[in-house]
Amino acid sequence: MLNQADRTSFGEGDFAAVMARLGPWERAPHLAVAVSGGADSLALTLLAAQWTRERGGTVTAMTVDHALRAASADEARQVADWLAARGVAHVTLRWEGDKPANGIQDAAREARYELLRRAAAERGILHLLLAHHQDDQAETLLQRLTRGSGVDGLAAMSPQVNLPELRLLRPLLEAPRSALQAYLQDLGQDWIEDPSNRSPKFQRVRLRNLLQDEGLEAKRLAATSRALGRARQTLEQAAADLAARAVSLHQAGYARLDLVPLLAAPDEVSLRVLAACCRTIAGGVDYPPRLEKLERLLAELRGGLAGRRSFGGCLMTPSKGLLLIGREPQRMAGPVAAKGGQTIRWDGRFTLSLDGAGAGQVAALGRDGVAALRKIMDDLPFPAAIAATLPAVCDAAGVSAVPHLGYNRPGNRELACESVFFTPSRPMAGFVHCLV
Repeated sequence: MLNQADRTSFGEGDFAAVMARLGPWERAPHLAVAVSGGADSLALTLLAAQWTRERGGTVTAMTVDHALRAASADEARQVADWLAARGVAHVTLRWEGDKPANGIQDAAREARYELLRRAAAERGILHLLLAHHQDDQAETLLQRLTRGSGVDGLAAMSPQVNLPELRLLRPLLEAPRSALQAYLQDLGQDWIEDPSNRSPKFQRVRLRNLLQDEGLEAKRLAATSRALGRARQTLEQAAADLAARAVSLHQAGYARLDLVPLLAAPDEVSLRVLAACCRTIAGGVDYPPRLEKLERLLAELRGGLAGRRSFGGCLMTPSKGLLLIGREPQRMAGPVAAKGGQTIRWDGRFTLSLDGAGAGQVAALGRDGVAALRKIMDDLPFPAAIAATLPAVCDAAGVSAVPHLGYNRPGNRELACESVFFTPSRPMAGFVHCLV
């Protein structure tokens, strides 16, 4: 790690040391760098460009024009000109469409990440660098304190986040903002000051002013955030170990949770496993259930859950020391149009490869479908509540195939299912929170 004493500089040697810890790297690495034109992202771009040149690689700088200010297009062109003069490839990505009247900063951030990830993936780039730095760590800690965040929210931003298509990397988390500005000054490189970074109508700006006015040291707050990050690592590892012992996932998209080890574990670990089960079984859920709701559920389980209940997009049923966690029927995705030869992703949980020359849809089997199949099948291998949530392939004549039940309508050649896989958007145990 970088020396935690007061730092007045951050240069190419420091950057190379951080990148070495974020490796190993492929030969001639190709990096995407998000650059707004501010001092932080411009310094990151130039540091990354020098680092890749020394390794025979290249950098593609990406500027997102949010089209929220009249000057944004001109600023993007200025960034392109600066980087062209230094031999760095650049592309501008524009946020098109209507903009929300409220929560504009959050919406802009989500749009920015989506544009950057898509642009990097289209170019086959495996690493996207972001310019969050030490001061950002401190401001984020204060911001999340105002929201009552727990350990996960207060933990340091991770220098590495693994996504399906690429890695998000933050190599500057231990670099002060002032050191990055000094680096650019040494290069004789100007930068753009975004006026929104000084507007007190934004909470992050007010917290930044608080840091300055009250003499709070960003370095100390960032160290607190790192300590909480280590606590988060430990808890995530303990939760992954408990899930491996207590949770059994079925290819039909449900889980069996053994309540004995769950209730014997510390509450914080048990709560994490419950949240992970819900996010996996519920499909494309972005956030875990609220902490107070999870705490109530755990208390109910400790007291002996009397009957079936809905929770977090799931339907939970206690059964002989187990908790059966299936999809809540009312929360499932609706029908999706389909035709033979297509691969369909449905309800954030299943991937189906279809066969045949016809067209129809993929939808939940539902209660009526379960009742109809019971008349023609000797036995259903799943409880009715689970069977009703299974994906069914349907055509004009009704249900043509339910792959999990091994059902294919006799004589069906129009629309069948070649294969189906349970591919939840959120795995039970992903990558443990990373600190470098």
